[in-house]
Amino acid sequence: MGALMVGLAFTILLVAPVQGLEAAGTLEQIAKTGKFRIGFRESSPPMSFLDKDGNPAGYSIDLCKHIATAVKNKVGKEVTVEYVPVTSENRFDALINNKIDILCGPTTKTMSRAERVDFTQLTFVTGTSFMTLPDKEIREVAGFSGKKIGVSRATTTEKVLRNMLKESLTDAEVVLVSSTLEGVAALKSGEIDAFFSDQVVLMGTAMTSDEKLAIASAVFSYEPFALAVRRNDADFRLVADRVLSHLYRSGLILDTYSRWFSRFSKERPPIFDALYQLNSTPE
Repeated sequence: MGALMVGLAFTILLVAPVQGLEAAGTLEQIAKTGKFRIGFRESSPPMSFLDKDGNPAGYSIDLCKHIATAVKNKVGKEVTVEYVPVTSENRFDALINNKIDILCGPTTKTMSRAERVDFTQLTFVTGTSFMTLPDKEIREVAGFSGKKIGVSRATTTEKVLRNMLKESLTDAEVVLVSSTLEGVAALKSGEIDAFFSDQVVLMGTAMTSDEKLAIASAVFSYEPFALAVRRNDADFRLVADRVLSHLYRSGLILDTYSRWFSRFSKERPPIFDALYQLNSTPE
């Protein structure tokens, strides 16, 4: 009995520091280190990308800058913002393994992903579409037969593409790439015939491309974007949600929206007004 109690006590000693670390949470960690680490994808314009000067930029980056200011005010000290590049494959692991504090970019909120990370209120909505070269424009899924279709691996877009090909009995080869940049390069070089991604990312990519690219008008899925944070860290998630709700309630979000999307369309689709209103939680 005595040996059992000693063993149990020893086990508790081993577990307690780990539990204490988890209990500290993101805000306490930031207060201790003075660093707020933002994970972002480098080639997903206009959501998150490197601008011509090599600086992180985009709609999601702007939202995270507002959150960084709120974090600084919350911890009551100067905080250095560090931008950490991630990929579609390692972004959630980077968050879970404490290499970043928040994931800012074109990240679709799904229930399966919610088993690993938590999400803030919704930040954007788009759908899956595809891009081709103008002289090889494909207008419908039937045109994929016998073609090579590129898509970023470990994304909801990959799942949509595979399901769509399966359901339509379309014989096409799926070519996995590590980023939008790699996918567009493969498209331009003729290695693939079309590139699948979120329509808003395709639009942003086309705007920054030196060559003309054709984007399908149809969308094949509903992709609600949100910022990802570590699970079970309600205090930090509340800071982020409070910032987003304020931006939506005050209308300040419209300036951010216009900055990045007015070049695509002069009128804002009604779905965005609905999204902002539904997520403008009262204080």
